[in-house]
Amino acid sequence: MTTAALPQQPPERLDMKKILPVFVIILIDLLGLTIIIPLMSLYAASFGANASLIGLLGAVYPAAQFIGAPFLGRLSDRYGRKPILLISQLGTLLGFLLLGLSNSLWMLFLARLIDGISGANLSTAQAVISDSTTEKTRTQGLGLVGAAFGIGFVIGPVIAAVSLAISQNNYHVPAFVAAGFSLLSILLTIFLLQETLDPARNSAVGKRKFTLRAFWAAMNKPLVGVLLAFMFLQQLVFGSFEQLLSLFTLNRLGMNGQSNSVLFVFVGIIIVAVQGYFIGKWSRKFGEIWLIRFGLALLAVGLLLTAFTPRQAPPWYSQQAVTAELSEGRNLAGETPPTQSLQVNLPPDTNKGYLGLGWILVAMIPLSIGGGLLQPSINSLITRSVAADEVGGTLGISAALLSGANAFAPVLGGPLFQSLGAGAPFWIGGVIAAILFALALRLLPRRSAEPTHA
Repeated sequence: MTTAALPQQPPERLDMKKILPVFVIILIDLLGLTIIIPLMSLYAASFGANASLIGLLGAVYPAAQFIGAPFLGRLSDRYGRKPILLISQLGTLLGFLLLGLSNSLWMLFLARLIDGISGANLSTAQAVISDSTTEKTRTQGLGLVGAAFGIGFVIGPVIAAVSLAISQNNYHVPAFVAAGFSLLSILLTIFLLQETLDPARNSAVGKRKFTLRAFWAAMNKPLVGVLLAFMFLQQLVFGSFEQLLSLFTLNRLGMNGQSNSVLFVFVGIIIVAVQGYFIGKWSRKFGEIWLIRFGLALLAVGLLLTAFTPRQAPPWYSQQAVTAELSEGRNLAGETPPTQSLQVNLPPDTNKGYLGLGWILVAMIPLSIGGGLLQPSINSLITRSVAADEVGGTLGISAALLSGANAFAPVLGGPLFQSLGAGAPFWIGGVIAAILFALALRLLPRRSAEPTHA
């Protein structure tokens, strides 16, 4: 029997009319976060915190999020995405306001705790995107969350640098600017975002709640359990990098808040390119399994390169100026003068050049590409492996594991930084990423699905 050739269907595309509003809201929301991220370690150091204490501060937000995100994710399956997103955004606003008002370390800890316990912004936004995409477009849709993060890392650090320059390095000012963006995201959510949860599915899951049994049930699903484990482990590696990069560049290269902001801009541009364009093209051509393996390999290379960055400050560096900047206005109880409170060793003025700066820029390329590929690829494969009424809850579990890894990473990385040297968290992370790459070759199926070729 012969059959007539059927016309070839064009590749399925994202429905940008549905995705664009949530993308704009995520971007504005993330601008507040990306203003703070490059400065948080330096902000704490200016209050006299050492590497271990800075690591503990970095753990507070994800540890609180680990508790809050799964419950909020399940509630979004029950009550809808929009109200849960608003609750998360209000917590972020309060956290930023307290951060701006902080005059001691305990206030920094409290600010991050408040933000973290309500922190389901991204997981809820991912559920909105999952509601609005098909299996073939979901990886690209979830990649846009990362693209928003990347754009945030381009614009946010620039705003941070400008606000520091205008305020003469007052680290309180960027926190208030971040709070302004958080307030704007709340208003956009109220007036722009449409609820995406299907009412029929809403009623079907109305009596389901997040429990530890649900967590273990998800972990015991063959492919889902492996993917959730990979989400946790890769972020355990990447989390130390995120939390300690500013402290590392301060120690190795003498980079202050404004310089670190520029470095984060560079990272953001790469992430925008990867998650805004390449991840969709690559996922259609190669599938998520290939992206996960490729991302792990690049992450290992980037972390190892970062660990061995030469300790050489750029030609314009001044040890005295950086010390003064991080001690400006920090009159801590029992410490006079305040310049004695800085607990991070700075590079000397005697060895200056471009080698260290050039090295770290090269290292950021594979590291940023690898980090940009992993989360959306893993989450996309997870959403394709669970029932429709489990998407929000499973993404909540994924976010909780992500937060748990982010909590453990700086707690482990800070003492490693302080006891074994600034490069220790990065070369150890690089070795772990290489092991994960080997495990991905063995444990993941050869293909996640038959991809649609570009």
